Amino acid sequence: MNVPLTLLGLLERQSSHGYDLKRDYDTYFSPGKPLLLGQVYSTLGRLARDGKVVVGPAEPGAGPDRKRYVITERGATDVETWLTEPVETEQHLQTELFTKVVLALMLGRDASAYLDLQRAAHVQRMRELTEVRRKGPLVDRLLADHSIFRLEADLRWIDVTQARLGALAEEVRP
Repeated sequence: MNVPLTLLGLLERQSSHGYDLKRDYDTYFSPGKPLLLGQVYSTLGRLARDGKVVVGPAEPGAGPDRKRYVITERGATDVETWLTEPVETEQHLQTELFTKVVLALMLGRDASAYLDLQRAAHVQRMRELTEVRRKGPLVDRLLADHSIFRLEADLRWIDVTQARLGALAEEVRP
């Protein structure tokens, strides 16, 4: 996730205070893993330093005075560029899941048992996400769909790999 560009996008929508940006980010983009408030303000500080946002004067509020952040033309240009570029695909043919299977085989351990455990963990997570799809708001349902589709791909890979463990073991064992 590109936090600086996401915050800039939220600011292009409307100028905001740091607390509001955090709330919107957490609500729409990361409901299960909220941003730390310190990360929001340090990111806004870097964006201001780089001329992508300007900080307005402190405004009185219910609590401490709050500063409103406003996107600059440079920041808006960065958002436009980012939104028109495709997301980079996986560049490396290496994942932790694959690495664990190969290492288990190299070390003479039961890779099939590991794959069974991983399958069970994926299925459990899919159940949790399916519940989100049934009851959550649309943003959460779409995020759950994305995660479920990735888990389904991993499960297909686990099935194919389990069927080929013998041949893989012959290739990777000394």
